[in-house]
Formats: sequence, C-alpha cells, structure tokens
Amino acid sequence: MSDVSSQPRLEAPSIAPADGKLGVICVGLGAVATTFIAGVELIRRGMAEPIGSLSQMGTIRLGKRTDERAPVIKDFVPLADLDDIVFGAWDPFEDDAYVSAANAGVLDTARHLEPIADALREIRPMKAAFDPAYVKKLDGPNVMADTSKRALLEGIRQDLRDFREQHGCDRMVVIWCGSTEVYIEIGAAHQDLASFEAAIDADDDGISPSMLYAYAALLEGVPFANGAPNLTVDVPALRQFASDNGVPICGKDFKTGQTLVKTVLAPMFKARMLGMAGWYSTNILGNRDGEVLDDPESFKTKETSKLGVLDTILQPEMYPELYGDLHHVVRINYYPPRGDNKEGWDNIDFFGWLGYPMQLKVDFLCRDSILAAPLALDLALFLDLAQRAGMSGIQEWLSFYFKAPQTAPGLYPEHDLFIQQTKLKNTLRWLMGEDQITHLGVEYYADDYLPEH
Repeated sequence: MSDVSSQPRLEAPSIAPADGKLGVICVGLGAVATTFIAGVELIRRGMAEPIGSLSQMGTIRLGKRTDERAPVIKDFVPLADLDDIVFGAWDPFEDDAYVSAANAGVLDTARHLEPIADALREIRPMKAAFDPAYVKKLDGPNVMADTSKRALLEGIRQDLRDFREQHGCDRMVVIWCGSTEVYIEIGAAHQDLASFEAAIDADDDGISPSMLYAYAALLEGVPFANGAPNLTVDVPALRQFASDNGVPICGKDFKTGQTLVKTVLAPMFKARMLGMAGWYSTNILGNRDGEVLDDPESFKTKETSKLGVLDTILQPEMYPELYGDLHHVVRINYYPPRGDNKEGWDNIDFFGWLGYPMQLKVDFLCRDSILAAPLALDLALFLDLAQRAGMSGIQEWLSFYFKAPQTAPGLYPEHDLFIQQTKLKNTLRWLMGEDQITHLGVEYYADDYLPEH
C-alpha cells in the first residue's frame, strides 16, 4: 500500500497553453477589486510579494514524502502569467481605480497607490447593470441607460466583446466583487433556460443584476466566479447552461474572516467528538460591504451563507448528543470608524467528558479586502486553467475559497478547510497526471505492517 492512490482514475485532460492576454473583469470596483488590482500591479513590478495567494506561493507535494518533490504550484501547473493579465471593471460610480482605491482606504496611498498611479488611472469602470432595488444602500450615476433586464443583459455582453477586442484578450474571466444583493430564493424562473429567458423578457424580480452578469459571461464563453452570497450563477438554469457549454463556474462568497476561522475550528471539535451548546458570532465593519449589509434584506443573504457552515461540518443529524441542540447566532454591525478593518468576535460554548462545559473565545482583527484580494487572483488563474483543460460547470475543487461552495445537485458542500485544500491539490495533481495523495503511508512501515509469510 502507499500514501499515493493506486486506484483507477479518470484520464487527465490535455491543457491548452496559457498563451496571450487574460482579461480579468471585476463586477464592482470597490475595496476588494481595487486591492486585488493594485496588488497584482505591485507584484508584477517587483514591488511586493503575493502573500496570501496559494497559486503563487503555495507548494504541492508530489509522490512519496521521501521523493522530496514539492514544487511551487505556479511552476507545476500552466497558469497564466501575471504580466499577461489585463484588468477591467463595471461599477455604478465613475471613479477610476486610483480614486476608488484611495476612497476605500485599504492601501497606503504613498506606498502602494502612487507608485502605480499610471496603471490604476487607466482603469475606468464601464457603466453598471445596476438596480438599487437589489442593493438598497447604494446608488450611483455610472449606470446603463436602458434598465430593462434584456437590455442590461445585452449591454453586458457587448461590454465583454468590446473589452476583448480593445485589449486583445485571448481569454477572459469575470469575478463578482460587488455588494451583497437582497435575499432571493430559487423559484420557477430559475429552473430551466426557457423559464429564465422568459423571466428576463418579463422583467421578473427574481432575475437579479448579478444573474444577468453571470448569464452574459456564460453566453460569451467566459468563466464566472461569484465572490458574494447572492444566488447569481447558483441556479439550475445557469448551472446546466455552464455544464452544457463548457464554461467553468464557482462560488459563493469569498471566505475571508470569521467563516475562515469556523472552517478550521469546527472540524477540530468534531474530530475530537467534543459537544457544542452554542456558537455566537458578531462582526463589526465600516466599508461599503458593511453599509450594504446594514439593510436587513441584504443581511439575510449573507446570514444564510454564514449559517450553513456549522451544520454541514458538525452533522447534527449524525451526532445529536453532541450537536443536536446547537444555538448558532450570526450578527453583522455597520460601524463606519472601523472602515475595511473588520473585527470578528466568536464565543463558543462547548462541552467534553461527562458533559463538563468549556469555552473558547476568538477575537479576529482582520483586513477584509487584504484577505479577499489573493482569493480573487487565485480564482481568476484557476478558472482560466479549468477552461483550458476543458472542465465545465461547477468547479467544486475551488470550494477552498468560498463560504457557501457550489456543488452538484444532491451533494452537500464540503466546508472543512483542510479537506477543501486536499481536494484542490489533488485536482491539480490529476490535471498534471500525478498520483493523488491519500496520506495512508503504510509503505514506509512495510516491515512492521506486512510481515513475511
């Protein structure tokens, strides 16, 4: 036996080379998008390191531990080069990327914005397909004139075509870096493509702007990643269209702060069969995301995304004595003085042997956009890789990056961060024809485990 899998596996696909320019277009040019864009520009000028990016700094073990093969991921799989990325964006505000980044207040203007001001000022947002009914705390002048859903869809498609031609892009990726929309449940309009198309023509309220962006990208053959908890591309009609037409998709909701901590700590409690009575979580933040989430309808969308993590990891239906009466509470509070520097506070009431109670408290003082930016980079590069490898539809191997990962119908999402990481790296190994790692490792102790007969 081995700690590398010897089971039959699907034949690895051939991967087209990453030749030419990769257009990366963000829906939203706020704190996350400008931090992402500025960071990449600084990195490719040799002025910063890609800290937080698994694709750029992470290594991947190949073969046995004794083989000592652990290349950096970007040297192992054929990812697009950072120098080949061309950025674009839509946003309801007219500010260019430099002004928007300065207003967001995430990056130091003198150290990180002025040295790349030339590149940032060139990125001016395209008119947004925006409807304030879906994001009630925001409004702006840089919006498409015709607000019918069909006109918005066609406007986004034309923007994609124009961007491709103007910048000479060989491939493109669209990433939702915009605000959280109001809560929408999957309904009749989302079940199949005919119903979805009819709902667009009828200006059905169930078709949100984010769905139009996603559908426009898919119609143009462009991979789409959803960094917010909106339904967006996670509806049956669009999932099926992506699968049928060879376009990779993934989402939902960048996993950056408090939920990142939950996907590390919750597996610890379950692994040790420690019970849990309650998990109280609260957040304070003052950026545009915090302002949007101050609206109860947008908060409900975010709350749904954040609440699902514990149930899936702890499996209370399998362990009712441990987790069957768990009280899980999530709060988000808009507090302008904090800006982009978010604070996530958790109080965990758990119990151990003979039911004796214990507590764990976590105070996570983080920078929301600093944590999100490298995720956006990895997703852009990995989605482009997936398309060049002919992988279509939901890319569950990218669950590592999301609070509410998309899965095929009938599958529960995997939330454990380290299982997600294993899935991601094993997918990369498979793509490159390497054995997957099982961590069994019996062969290192063959004399002990397999005595001669």
